[in-house]
Amino acid sequence: MKYHLLSLGCQMNQSDTERVRTVLGGMGFAETENESEASILGIIACSVRQKAIDKVYTRIDKWNRMKNRKSLLTFVSGCILPADRDRFLKLFDLVFTMSELPELPAMISQYGIVTPAGLMQQDLDRQPVVETNLDRQTESVLNQKTKNPLNLKGVNLNPAIGIDDFWHVEPTYTSPFEAFVPIQNGCDKFCTFCAVPYTRGREVSRPSEEILAEVKSLIDRDFKTITLLGQNVNSYGLDKEGHEIGFPELLRRIGEMGIASGKDFWVYFTSPHPRDMTDEVIEVIANYPVLAKQIHLPLQSGDDAVLLRMNRKHGIERYRHIVQTIRRLIPQATLFTDIIVGFTGETEEQFQNTIMAFDEFRYNMAYIAQYSVRPGAASSRWEDDIPKEVKKERYHRLTEVLMKHSHEYNKTLIGQSMKVLVRGRDRKPGFLSGYTEGKLVIRFRSNDESLIGRFVEVQIDSVAPLSLEGKLVSEPVEKSLVA
Repeated sequence: MKYHLLSLGCQMNQSDTERVRTVLGGMGFAETENESEASILGIIACSVRQKAIDKVYTRIDKWNRMKNRKSLLTFVSGCILPADRDRFLKLFDLVFTMSELPELPAMISQYGIVTPAGLMQQDLDRQPVVETNLDRQTESVLNQKTKNPLNLKGVNLNPAIGIDDFWHVEPTYTSPFEAFVPIQNGCDKFCTFCAVPYTRGREVSRPSEEILAEVKSLIDRDFKTITLLGQNVNSYGLDKEGHEIGFPELLRRIGEMGIASGKDFWVYFTSPHPRDMTDEVIEVIANYPVLAKQIHLPLQSGDDAVLLRMNRKHGIERYRHIVQTIRRLIPQATLFTDIIVGFTGETEEQFQNTIMAFDEFRYNMAYIAQYSVRPGAASSRWEDDIPKEVKKERYHRLTEVLMKHSHEYNKTLIGQSMKVLVRGRDRKPGFLSGYTEGKLVIRFRSNDESLIGRFVEVQIDSVAPLSLEGKLVSEPVEKSLVA
């Protein structure tokens, strides 16, 4: 019996999906990329973007039509707004918060699905076994006051309840050389455009000893990149002040682990918030080789009045200080950002301030979004008064500015040899692709798939605005992590 998962949204959802894989695998189900082979179909959804929600409706419509031909169970979890959850309740068999993942086996059994584990027991006992009843221990857990009895339709209104149990589920990593490590869940910032506090709840920091143990395990297993995840990673520990270390100390300890291991790997984190980005964090990154010299620092707008309406709790001057500190202490670091164009009330003059910010900060990469209303977020109560065609036009204008500065930076790399993590085959035949420590995408001519998951040296000989191309100048000595 098999399952199929569709993961939408950010890297946090990808990380959550790895824990869902563990739970379903533990029940005896095998993963398949072919939906038609699966008896369980699940989506890890994202209410933060309308496009992601549209994909959910398209897929569940298809799956429910498939039920006319075969027996299926469908579920949805992830970042889900209350309004979306209410609609999903009518479309999916199971709807649950990610913190309730440890209860999924009981939910599936209660729904009346015969699991592979149950079939194995049936063969042993020679007695028909259909797992439709909860054992006493599971029933006790499900009826705790902090959780919902049986919870077959996921009516938990607090997505953060039980998150510690979720973190105790060991992930089944998607990649043998790249790993995501959640360090925090939820957000306390309440940006007016954002749905995260309503989909994931308030900030909860994962115990540092658990984080460090998972990182240590990944180092021991020769993973090449480790990405620390949270909605606001640099506020890590603030919800447990006096009882937990802060983000700079967490990075420092990971840096020391890297030195002690003698191994070669890169540690990233996403996403920080400018309000909590301290000079100490930047100093720690500068001091430890394994802490990757790439920083993703969301700006969202280059205009102070727009930032105020967004409730970002920082202004351009604060942001400028952070960037100047990065340039001073880590001059080789690449800088990525997030931007929203066409936010409610954004004037042409305010948009021009964002263009000026791009000219000043000269980003290597920017994830530019056209504003869309998310139900539940504070800005959903305001008129979405920027026409779609204006949003689209601003998106293209800002993208052109990004491409110009990215291209100018990439040209300075021509002739240099750079360490590259090989990730897989490139779309261009005869080439492999990967990225540099600064997460610049690069490809080089090779058909040697044994290089995937390894570091190599590539000399840059041509560039495009958002990518590099070069030739392999030295191969790695470490053993390939891909069979």
